[in-house]
Amino acid sequence: MMRLLAGFLGVVAVLGMASGAQAVVDGSEPVICASAEVMECVPGGSCQRVSAEDAGIPRFLRIDFAGQQITRTRPNGDDVSSEIERSETVDGRLILQGAEDGFEGVRDGIGWSLSIDEENGEMVLTGSGDEVAFVIFGACTVY
Repeated sequence: MMRLLAGFLGVVAVLGMASGAQAVVDGSEPVICASAEVMECVPGGSCQRVSAEDAGIPRFLRIDFAGQQITRTRPNGDDVSSEIERSETVDGRLILQGAEDGFEGVRDGIGWSLSIDEENGEMVLTGSGDEVAFVIFGACTVY
């Protein structure tokens, strides 16, 4: 499960300190997001809080709206980017979506959706794959 998420974001480790975001996040400028809380869920209703590190999620994500890319840094220092395949604004929230293949040769594909409140930068990132789902809470701010 941990490799699934790491490969997924591959896409998205999101935000930290939700209440600290000051600038309006409207998609006109790049943002950085940090994870604050990560939940891992499996069939049968079992969810547990895990650390971003234990789940293999990068602590920070950089979002380039103009380039339609989310970039994160792996533990080995390599930057990896994910394409934003769909984006729109709904009720004051930026909604970004995509899918990731994960690691080559491993069945670890995942679909993801990231929602950012334009007013305060609070974010929720979800990712789902084979028999696992992740819900990540955090915050984004313009950089």
